[in-house]
Amino acid sequence: MKDKRNTTLARNLIDYSTELKAGETVYIEIKGRDALELGKELIKRATEVGANPFWFYNDESLLRQWMKTASEEQFKLQADYHLSMMQKADAYIGVRGSDNAFDLADVDEEQRKRYSQLFYKPVHLEERVKRTRWVVMRYPNNAMAQLAETSQEAFEDFYYDVCCLDYAKMSKAMNPLKALMASTDKVHIKSPGTDLTFSIKDIPIVKCDGQRNIPDGECYTAPVRESANGVITFNCPSMYNGKVHEKISLTFENGKVVKSSAGSNADHLEQTLNTDEGARYVGEFAIGVNPFILHPMKDTLFDEKIKGSFHFTPGQCYDEAPNGNQSSIHWDMVLIQRPEYGGGEIWFDDKLIRKDGVFTDADMERGFSAEELKAS
Repeated sequence: MKDKRNTTLARNLIDYSTELKAGETVYIEIKGRDALELGKELIKRATEVGANPFWFYNDESLLRQWMKTASEEQFKLQADYHLSMMQKADAYIGVRGSDNAFDLADVDEEQRKRYSQLFYKPVHLEERVKRTRWVVMRYPNNAMAQLAETSQEAFEDFYYDVCCLDYAKMSKAMNPLKALMASTDKVHIKSPGTDLTFSIKDIPIVKCDGQRNIPDGECYTAPVRESANGVITFNCPSMYNGKVHEKISLTFENGKVVKSSAGSNADHLEQTLNTDEGARYVGEFAIGVNPFILHPMKDTLFDEKIKGSFHFTPGQCYDEAPNGNQSSIHWDMVLIQRPEYGGGEIWFDDKLIRKDGVFTDADMERGFSAEELKAS
């Protein structure tokens, strides 16, 4: 059963998400032994359509051995090597299925910073994100099921339902939301511990409908760089660089984080915000709409798509929705506004557009229902 679902998922990733064509090169990064099964299907399907797959196996247990002691020169040499491969690629598919989400937890903070600035930024943020057709996804292994606090069998059923929904229908349902965001200047968000205002005027709006992430389900833009004022308290646990952060709270003045706190790993939060100047400004604001993802599981690719949520992202903006902020970090922090998580409101230009996770426009809300988007 799982083999068949991997075949279906591989076809979706090759044919729909990256639209791979004969003669093109796809860089397939496979993280974790469990992810090899989907990796095999991706290589097979890419070859069938006449493309040229290049595959690379990696996981955090291997990365850790290098990151702990690598010099600045070694970071740069590794980046040059991977950058040359990424520059040859027309598309990139990243399958994340590492055995232990905490393998990097004890890597020195300065080494993390070097990795972020000298490797991840030039290879991924500057080259892969800006130039290739890319899609990134997690793989449903036992480590992921443990973070979600469920059995692996139940998690696999959930995972394939989420990843194989009808993304073409979702894309169509996003059009009214995209138009609404495009016509908006002032955003005002209210939730317990949150009263935040910012502008999204003249920043492009981007639909995420299965062609960048799997699972998908968000509409994103960016705040005008210096426009955010107020406080935001996130109620979704956030995993970043191998550490779990609970109850992150950020205070903004003229777009900049001037105060931060967290219920856990507060020192790491502050250190990350000090990575560079852009780390204290926000590069993304997005509204999550996936009806099959309802609860956090300490995995950003899933949590940022939760129905009734939004995320606010310190760090690098995307070229598709630029606000001028440059950074070597991009940290999606999620706030869920459905009633069981405390509720909340989103106002666009003094008009309430979503209350307690439900759009006030009934037709828009209906378009994001599980019944509408379930794969046929």
